[in-house]
Amino acid sequence: MQDIVRPDLFAIADRAMERYGFIPGFPDSVIRHVHAIREDISPEDAVDLRHLLWSSIDNFDSMDLDQIGYCKKGPDGTIHVLVAIADVDHYVVQSSPVDRHAAKHGTSIYTGIVTYPMLPDRLSADISSLLPEKDRMAVVIEYTVLPDGTTRSGGVYRAVVRNKAKLIYEEIGDWLLGIAPPPEPVRSNPDLMEQLLLQHEAAERMKENRAEQGVLDLETIEATPVMKDGMVVGLFVSEDNPAHSLIEEFMIAANRTVVAFLAERSSSVIQRIVRTPRNWEGIVSEAAARHMKLPKQPDAKALAKFLLAQKRSNPESFPDLSLTIVKLIGPGEYIAVGPNEESVGHFALAVTDYTHGTAPNRRYVDLIIQRLAKAILKKSPAPYTFDELNGLAEHLSATEKASKKVERFMRKVAAAVLLQDRIGEIFEGLVTGAADKGTYVRIIDPPVEGRVMMNEGGLKIGRKVRVRLLKTDPENGFIDFERI
Repeated sequence: MQDIVRPDLFAIADRAMERYGFIPGFPDSVIRHVHAIREDISPEDAVDLRHLLWSSIDNFDSMDLDQIGYCKKGPDGTIHVLVAIADVDHYVVQSSPVDRHAAKHGTSIYTGIVTYPMLPDRLSADISSLLPEKDRMAVVIEYTVLPDGTTRSGGVYRAVVRNKAKLIYEEIGDWLLGIAPPPEPVRSNPDLMEQLLLQHEAAERMKENRAEQGVLDLETIEATPVMKDGMVVGLFVSEDNPAHSLIEEFMIAANRTVVAFLAERSSSVIQRIVRTPRNWEGIVSEAAARHMKLPKQPDAKALAKFLLAQKRSNPESFPDLSLTIVKLIGPGEYIAVGPNEESVGHFALAVTDYTHGTAPNRRYVDLIIQRLAKAILKKSPAPYTFDELNGLAEHLSATEKASKKVERFMRKVAAAVLLQDRIGEIFEGLVTGAADKGTYVRIIDPPVEGRVMMNEGGLKIGRKVRVRLLKTDPENGFIDFERI
């Protein structure tokens, strides 16, 4: 039997980056500039909030921590929320070498094989990261969660903070679900336990309120490679849990609060939007194929109700339906919005006046939003003209689209590598695509999608099928099956 040639995954990732317009590493000028940056804290022009019981929830291996949270009970059943965002602008000066590089890339890119950070590790994983037990500069966003789950915007201001606990999504999520004991940092600190339960209560209120407004419950499968000694040894699919929901709800409310803060002060802004679906007819057809009727005009609440019913009745095929709906709705994008200009809104989140401003270590648009807010706090001129914001919005929409292509391609590469030595095996799967361009199947274990190259005639989306693995091509991310 011929030995299997294992590809150089890191070289493939670098080539993918270059193919889609990115630079795999940092230029020497950026590295020199970053090493010359002096770590400093300026508490004299910020509120000292280091005494609060701040905590973060993120992936187990994340070091680029952008936000930490804290809650306290208010009058009449309200919950007062503070979200502290890493003050990346404190170190990344506008138009500096590192800023120009970050603006070009627009985002950190997570391939699962290798991470390409937007900012060098000395910044994003060190001095501008809200790491535990470190004094850090931050921009704090306050809002109040009312008993009905609506929110009331509060203040935005600079502060010095200190993360008291770095927590992990899966551990906190399993505890909140009641299927695992609290992790050690929570178990040994009753105050932290009480704090997290209060945060969970606030998040559940906001989540329920947004569900009533028509938020779309979409669930796509994105399998992340599990690496060991430079090799793919498995694929991990992250499942939503209460910890993910907690952070998502806190960040949505924080982002909306920042937009309100800027709007009240007549500032232009870059908003994150998802337009009302142009291909609503396609969505109506998908519902009709499942014996559900949707209105002729776009209706987020009706679509949300349809998706919830499908998730309950067909959980196995729901991720594939979700992906179809996502494509029919269309991608998110960034647009510049002037003072007093009406927002397009975010169809999938069922909110208006929304932005991305809570992850400035990872996304450049968030750094822009931070600079706009800080300019108001300092009573300085706006750091960008409207035309500049408009150009940046278009550019960052394009770089986000390109970054997703890199990430999707590398997931296909990892899947092809994982199946290299399983040629001829038979798998159970679901048909995920059936059109002139090809028929595609997602096998269940491991969660991998490939093209059916033989005997594909008559297959329809959603049908269960057995397939034999014919061939893999890791260099191109191809996986070929035969229907049996």
